[in-house]
Amino acid sequence: MSKRIDFVRSIKDLNDADLRSRIQEDEQRLKKLEFAHAISPLENPMSIRSLRKDIARLKTELGKKKKD
Repeated sequence: MSKRIDFVRSIKDLNDADLRSRIQEDEQRLKKLEFAHAISPLENPMSIRSLRKDIARLKTELGKKKKD
């Protein structure tokens, strides 16, 4: 299985509060990564992109749960 599929399956089990806290933590991690990348290039700059996509997946799942 790919990491993305495992990630999507794992977030479906989280409740609203857990999703919100996970989004907040990941957004802080993203800011730190972007800041570190601005100072000196990261070894793997694709990690920024994957983290942004994970945040979007979390927000999508939160929106689905709000709708239901």
